[in-house]
Amino acid sequence: MPVSSSPSPSAKRSQPLTLRQLFDTEETPLLRYAFSLIGRRAIAEEIVQEVFLQLHTHWDDVEQPRAWLFRSVRNRAYNHQRKHKNEILTDDQENQPNEDQDEAPDALLLRMEAAGYLRLIVEELDDVDRQLVELKYFDDLKYRDISEQTGLSISNVGYRLHHILKELAEKLRQLGIDGTS
Repeated sequence: MPVSSSPSPSAKRSQPLTLRQLFDTEETPLLRYAFSLIGRRAIAEEIVQEVFLQLHTHWDDVEQPRAWLFRSVRNRAYNHQRKHKNEILTDDQENQPNEDQDEAPDALLLRMEAAGYLRLIVEELDDVDRQLVELKYFDDLKYRDISEQTGLSISNVGYRLHHILKELAEKLRQLGIDGTS
């Protein structure tokens, strides 16, 4: 009797998910989760986008991507709340029409495009500079913690990050992306 060449259902389940498949299945639940923690759609979208970008950079290191995503969204939401604890939004403020709400899909698309370009530019940095950027802006570490991990002095970490950011901003400007677009 010939052996079937199509994989069995259990073999299909054992194949690892791709990042794209994970994004397709988990984006909406993650957005709901982030929104439930933050209460603001735009911030929730930003958090989920940042977490997926971070997962992309650490894809090979993450053993349980779904759990990692939810934990990362939770942590970023809590960090956002801590940093913005003095902001108070009332229901009236959230329900008022806003020009930004009309342009939200366009603004989101521009922000995602800019993030994609930024990711490519960051990948071109030398290893030490890329590590500094990732530790500061993806892992959200303070200069002191970065200094301990890299062996650089705190002032050197600040100096280098300042110049790296200026370089990144210039490269983005050359691509037609600036803080106003």
